[in-house]
Amino acid sequence: MAVAAALLGRAAGLGLVTATGGRRLLLRCGTGAGLRERGTGTLLDGTVVCRAGGAAEQCLSRGISSDQRPKRPLTAYLRFVIDNRPAFREKNPEASNLELIKILAGAWKELPASQKQVYEEARKTDWKRYGEQMAAYKAQLTPAQAAALKEERRKQLAKRRSIRAKRELNLLGKPKRARSGFNIFLSENFQESEGTSPVAKLKKLFDTWQKLSTSQKQPYLQLAEDDKVRYENEMKSWEAKMIELGREDLVRSKKQRLKKKPAEATKQAETAKASSARNKAKLKKSEE
Repeated sequence: MAVAAALLGRAAGLGLVTATGGRRLLLRCGTGAGLRERGTGTLLDGTVVCRAGGAAEQCLSRGISSDQRPKRPLTAYLRFVIDNRPAFREKNPEASNLELIKILAGAWKELPASQKQVYEEARKTDWKRYGEQMAAYKAQLTPAQAAALKEERRKQLAKRRSIRAKRELNLLGKPKRARSGFNIFLSENFQESEGTSPVAKLKKLFDTWQKLSTSQKQPYLQLAEDDKVRYENEMKSWEAKMIELGREDLVRSKKQRLKKKPAEATKQAETAKASSARNKAKLKKSEE
């Protein structure tokens, strides 16, 4: 099951499997080889939270519905969109959803400050109420639940930052990473593979790949090597463009330099300086 889960994640990266956004998830407890299914659990802020305890593991969110958590107030702009969308849709029946949003955004931008203030005041009122409701909600949590909630919030923020960073790289046209031989084999055979579910298909393909001989794997491994060359060439061109745009922070060599510890960098500089001094001394002595 752990192998299948790992393969599912790998396939999701290839775009072969898309996660669904249900309100209940399969709850898995345990680590490593001890990973096992434990049924479904109630979601706490959209995430199942578990407490360690061997076979007696329980869901920390038990008894606390996600519906009980207060919802964050809408921004002034979103209030304007909700209030005015029907009227703008009636005026622009042929517009797509994206075009309608652009029209609404333009209308909000041109809206007089006095009218925007009405939506802003409503937001402030709701935000004050939200603070009171959140305080009451957190008061009912046990210390363990509060700690789990805080940790989940930290993970969510980290995930959002990661998503924003990936979105930025996509907009900047960063080349896609090179695929492995197994990735190529997987993408070519996934649709035709037998299996009642994506996980079953992936597990079957993984087993098939493991049983292939070296000669049978060779075409896929060669394609992977070619893809590495493609990736490196595209990355060099892309990084050169990033340097021109002043985004040296996205260049791999820059990241590697930043990862060096200050003490290590100082030591390397001192070693290089001493070596240079010795070479100069030798050169001077040979000239004499």
